[in-house]
Amino acid sequence: MKRQLLALILLCSLLTGCGAKPVTLAPAEDSAPAIAYVPLDDRPDNVERVVYLAESLGYTLLMPETDDYRTRLSGQPLNENGTQSGDRADLYEWVLAQEAAGCDRYILSMDQLLSGGLVNSRSMADHEVITLSDGTELTELELLESLIQTLAADENNRVWLLESIMRLAPTVGYDHWDLEGYNALRAYGMEGRPVLTGDALSVEAIEADYRLSGSGTLLDPADFDLEQWEVDEYLSARSRKLELSSRMMELVDQPECAQFQVLIGIDDSSEEDSIQKNEIAYLRSLLREGDALLSGVDDLAFKAVAKLYLEETNWSGAKVSVRYYGGMEDQPACAYDYQPLETIVAEHADFFDLNLTSAAESELSVLVLTQPADETQKAAYYDQLIDDLNNCRQAKQPVILIDAGNGLYGTDFHDALTERTELGWLLSYAGFLDMAIVTGTAVSHGIARYAFLQSGTPTAATESAFAKTLADSVLKDFCYKNVVREDILAFVRNDLAGNPDNFWQPDIDREAILTRLESGMTAETAPVIENLEHSNFISAYSSRQPYAELGWGSITLDNYRFPWDRAFEISMDIQLGDFTQPHQQFLGIYYR
Repeated sequence: MKRQLLALILLCSLLTGCGAKPVTLAPAEDSAPAIAYVPLDDRPDNVERVVYLAESLGYTLLMPETDDYRTRLSGQPLNENGTQSGDRADLYEWVLAQEAAGCDRYILSMDQLLSGGLVNSRSMADHEVITLSDGTELTELELLESLIQTLAADENNRVWLLESIMRLAPTVGYDHWDLEGYNALRAYGMEGRPVLTGDALSVEAIEADYRLSGSGTLLDPADFDLEQWEVDEYLSARSRKLELSSRMMELVDQPECAQFQVLIGIDDSSEEDSIQKNEIAYLRSLLREGDALLSGVDDLAFKAVAKLYLEETNWSGAKVSVRYYGGMEDQPACAYDYQPLETIVAEHADFFDLNLTSAAESELSVLVLTQPADETQKAAYYDQLIDDLNNCRQAKQPVILIDAGNGLYGTDFHDALTERTELGWLLSYAGFLDMAIVTGTAVSHGIARYAFLQSGTPTAATESAFAKTLADSVLKDFCYKNVVREDILAFVRNDLAGNPDNFWQPDIDREAILTRLESGMTAETAPVIENLEHSNFISAYSSRQPYAELGWGSITLDNYRFPWDRAFEISMDIQLGDFTQPHQQFLGIYYR
């Protein structure tokens, strides 16, 4: 027995060094194509994650100064423009400067350019004049028209305009809204409205029905514990946003705007025939060929970057199998979705030209964990998913993994994945945000990587950026969302007597929170990082080059931060060591 054990130890030690020599990849091209990008706001899914994705596809992402698109919650230091929101004038002039410099690819958040960010778009009740650096004043409509006309003048431009359908309530901790007001307005927004169709579907008719119940009676704000002025302000913000969206669609519906594509995301929704339903139907009726309206907002830039790459590489689609585990795919995945999960997945598949087929006929697999239909069968659901994932790994069939369990599996699923799978081999993973966003994030990243393997030229920069997209998603979801964040929430509330939704109201010891974050993440990420460092990833998979793998190198995390000074999300820097020759496997475990 001792001899067998010693032999096993010796074999493992030999494998540790076997095949793990560093690999030198080609340097990035100096002439990498550039995308001028105006983000939705300064949260990580709109900034660093978009940078990673773009660089993984060989693009350079051009962005304005951070202060020009930053959102500040109530009581926090203001931006340089003296407001809580982005600087619309600076951003407009920045886009014009990129055009003058010869840029020909654009991904532009209209919520940022017209409203100063997503959060401000939910509270901005009045149209406000924009003053440019030379003193010129533009209305919001004039800025919109000028922007589109300028970019339309160059037929070589490729422009993605990102827009959102306003969610059911404004943001807690912004403007004057607190959690109580948010809940009251969300209930008001969820109330059914008269359903408009055909010629009756217009901006004016939608606005007139904002105040009516599904039966046509006037809704009383008092029934929702709201004041009349609160409802008036809320509906004015909705009207302003709808009118801007409508005008944008009119402007791009011209022959000279053929190079524009519009991607509209549905912000937090519900199953009911809510105040959003007529807005959704109206804007969908204005879509042109190539435009899209999909659930999810925080993933809009991911979808646009991926789609841009697919179009520029003459993507012809792929055969994909989708397998669900948990038995709830025919239901909305969370309270903020208005469609069943399988419908959201199917719409994203259609957007990326994916042909849904059987597992036997597919080129890649999408594995989706849903909420559990039977609480007693949780382990059985994810056990089957893990078995199928490992079978795909054995068969060398790439996998996109979507965790749409909505936190109902606790840490058990993540622990099982860490212990029993090779996380770094996945094409993509998502599970952190609302489930519609999770779907868009996982599918856009996974399809982008698959397409790059088919037609791209790997460099040290593209492969490092790809690894960062995957590591960022896995580490934050596994370690921060369900573990460290819970500790931070308790620490802020109980030890600091603070508000985890805004560390400035009251003003609390933010350095202590950062220290707590760093120590928590150091402990919780250790086993996940170990898994990634012992993983291989797919480095080639095309008709040009047969299937091949490389090994992950070291992973170091630092510079933790709370971009909005709240506990909901974090940012961190990811440092990667050199990739290696493939790690060797023994008894299902990969050794460096």
